[in-house]
Amino acid sequence: MTTQQSEPRPTRAAAAPRTLAEELRARSDEALAELLRARPDLLNPVPSDLTQLASRLSSRASALRALERLDRFTLQVAEALAAAPDGSPDTTIRNLLAGPARVKPHPLADPVDRAAVTAALPAALATLRSRALLWGPDSALRLVIAVREALAPTAANPGRTGLGPTLAEATTGMSPARLQQLLAGSGLAPTPDPVTAVAALTALLGDRKRCAALLSQAPEPALGLLNKLVWGPPTGTVPDAARPVTAEDAHSPVEWLLARGLLLPSSTGSVVLPRELALHLRGGRSHLTTEPTRPEPVPTARRDPQAVDNAAAGQAYTAVRTIEELLDTWGLQPPPTLRAGGLGVRDLKRAALTLECPEPTAAFWLELAYTSGLLAPDGEADERWAPTPAYDTWLQQPVAERWALLARSWLTATRVAGLTGTPDGKGKTRAALGPELDRTLAPSVRRAVLTLLATLPPGGTATAETLLPALRWQRPLRGGPMGQDGRDLRDHLTEWALSEAELLGITGRGALASPARTLLDRGDPAPVLAPLLPQPLDHVILQPDLTAIAPGPLLTPLSQALALCADIESKGGATVYRFTTDSVRRALDAGRTAADLHAFLGQHSRTPVPQPLSYLIDDVARRHGVLRVGAASSYLRCDDTALLAEVLADRRAVELRLRLLAPTVLAAQAPPETLLSVLRTMGYAPAAESAEGDVLITRPDSHRTPPRTAPAPVPDGPSQPDDVLLGAAVKAVRAGDRAATAVRRETVAGPAATPHQSGPARTDLRQLPRTAAADTLAALQTAVLLGERMWIGYINAEGLASQRVVDPVKVEGGFVTAYDHLSDEVRTFALHRITGVAEVDEKP
Repeated sequence: MTTQQSEPRPTRAAAAPRTLAEELRARSDEALAELLRARPDLLNPVPSDLTQLASRLSSRASALRALERLDRFTLQVAEALAAAPDGSPDTTIRNLLAGPARVKPHPLADPVDRAAVTAALPAALATLRSRALLWGPDSALRLVIAVREALAPTAANPGRTGLGPTLAEATTGMSPARLQQLLAGSGLAPTPDPVTAVAALTALLGDRKRCAALLSQAPEPALGLLNKLVWGPPTGTVPDAARPVTAEDAHSPVEWLLARGLLLPSSTGSVVLPRELALHLRGGRSHLTTEPTRPEPVPTARRDPQAVDNAAAGQAYTAVRTIEELLDTWGLQPPPTLRAGGLGVRDLKRAALTLECPEPTAAFWLELAYTSGLLAPDGEADERWAPTPAYDTWLQQPVAERWALLARSWLTATRVAGLTGTPDGKGKTRAALGPELDRTLAPSVRRAVLTLLATLPPGGTATAETLLPALRWQRPLRGGPMGQDGRDLRDHLTEWALSEAELLGITGRGALASPARTLLDRGDPAPVLAPLLPQPLDHVILQPDLTAIAPGPLLTPLSQALALCADIESKGGATVYRFTTDSVRRALDAGRTAADLHAFLGQHSRTPVPQPLSYLIDDVARRHGVLRVGAASSYLRCDDTALLAEVLADRRAVELRLRLLAPTVLAAQAPPETLLSVLRTMGYAPAAESAEGDVLITRPDSHRTPPRTAPAPVPDGPSQPDDVLLGAAVKAVRAGDRAATAVRRETVAGPAATPHQSGPARTDLRQLPRTAAADTLAALQTAVLLGERMWIGYINAEGLASQRVVDPVKVEGGFVTAYDHLSDEVRTFALHRITGVAEVDEKP
């Protein structure tokens, strides 16, 4: 990326920024580009200047989206900042996270490594600052307003810290008399007004010695009540909580606490523990558990890396063949598409029977084929699911390249096959290939799971339970909705990712395989996988019992040709094919001849073709096509009149309602498909013919969809901008900011000028410069002659007003040609649209 270095600002270099916009202005172009890269939602549209960028950074939606991308410790730092007063130093934040030095921690708090917190804090603050969630120097850290509002603990929403509101927030609206009663109950002197009363009570709770002295006077039951609220939630139910109890009238533990302001009413029936007292009781810590570093997953078992690669390669080959078998079957018998989209339950069951796997596994293979662009609806009137033309191209590629497409598609897809069969929000069951299976969280969880597996030693395995702590630490706010089982979507996606990775050959025996490591690095896994795959064979072993044994994986053309003329009887290391009358007739229907089949088997068999198989082929071929079926309603034609008479007399043909039209032609009251089916059931081998009398060749893989593209993953927010867009955006923001903050001096009198104004004046962002038309023309012509830079107000054809800094080049014909610093190009401006001009003061 080529970006323009920001100009030094010597006037503001040493001074602390007073606003977020000023801090953004002091950043380099590289830092601004990094901000826009981390928060791409800020680019739609590109901000006109840094003031507008700062305004967008403070919007709640953008801030929440940025918080979701933080790891747990960085989020805990932001939560500690929200619990601390605005402008607190980094030492205060460290004490909130690790506890102040020499202060005894609360007995329920988990131990924390203070050195680890101290080491991790600068990086967390730098992350918050780089994403513009935090600004200001380390001595006065300030959260963006939207972030503080989202994370600040309240009585209704204590957040992840479990803290309540501050004493000042909890006493809002309390009467001055009641505040004086709290001062008296706490042993403090009266104050002249409510503001100083609240300040005195806050100072008491913030002073460890004075607060401890006050608590030492409390009865044990009162301290027990405080301990129940200390780690949250900070509220409790109390009848008539707002009653004005004094120290003299207090009889119960709750009344003792209410009389001294240690508990404050949050409603008529509930009380809340003030934040300052909760921090005192916690030993100064904001979180029960502070996690400065990610918990590393521990391998549950160790496998031999070579065995892992071999197992993964075998499963990768199986995955490719499974998709191939599924789509070959659906090319022959495409299942219908549901009206609401997706696949019917019966068709999913048939697919599971075809693949000899459970229905959830079949749903995974279907979704994988769909996301890879190999399967799609055909778009016809009676819409059906069928292979796409891309499937034919895919079949011609080597197995390793075919697997690489499947693996990449799975890793980036937002489709979640595991949701198949689960109820949606309305209680309806989600269908396989349906429109409700997209989850934007899925790709990031899959990549995170594989990345964690890659951190384990080679051959190391891990379960979902051992990976989830690290995943939750990386993105604590990205768990997804909670299910009825009390687990969020990320928990389920993690389990599904591990099982699907094993099915696909990403992992082998639970450990990450070598091709998957290349895939994670965004390389090409095909060259890594190819040497690990079993070498396909070009031969089979024919048996006398009309079977053929494939002792290993076959070449794709051989397996397809063999599946055309034989049925798969069993799968496994050695696939068994069986030749039957129907399978041989299927090959003949596809255009093969008996001679073709004999030559094919003789070429690819390591044993001589058995005599029973030769007889079977010749017998079916001799009877194939003797009868001809065509479309009238339909008809049956045969040169053998005796054979036609036999068919006409057969009782099994009654449903066809045959009648003799000619010695060689029978008419049937049934469509050609039904006629063909019934005759084959009767033991004949008819062939379909066209209107011209030619034999129709039926190909089982003939049905394809029109050209289709793979479904695009549902975007998880705005797309990531490239370097070119970032460079242009930073340049535009800088140019717009120079125009908006230009220091100018009035060169001509105009309506915008005031009589007492003199010397440099900063641009009024709410008002465009205004000068008379003649004065505007004269000032621009002078600027052309002297080469001066001008500040103009301009209203475009759409009526949108803007301020620009320009270098005029030419003024003629009612137009001004000038170099526009906002658009970084030479532009032409209509004179009548220029509201006014002023010179730019080049001095800093």
